[in-house]
Amino acid sequence: MSIEQTTEFKLEYSGQELSSTVTREGNIFHLHVDNNIDADLELKEDGSLVQISGPELPLSSVDYIRKRVLGHDATGSSLNNDQPSA
Repeated sequence: MSIEQTTEFKLEYSGQELSSTVTREGNIFHLHVDNNIDADLELKEDGSLVQISGPELPLSSVDYIRKRVLGHDATGSSLNNDQPSA
């Protein structure tokens, strides 16, 4: 059984503050930013959040999203992303 949770907030991206919505379904976060950016992120067992689809987001944005959805005391870090950089 998957519990859906929706969180809305402002995200600074490319020098602009954009309206953002994250819908969480289990360990997958569906991100929708300002009607033109969609990405999926996966919450790993260690608490890190890793982007799995969509345009590449800065790691600082991924970490901010993790903290907004899971709370400011969330453990883990998106900076432990094991994907190679482009």
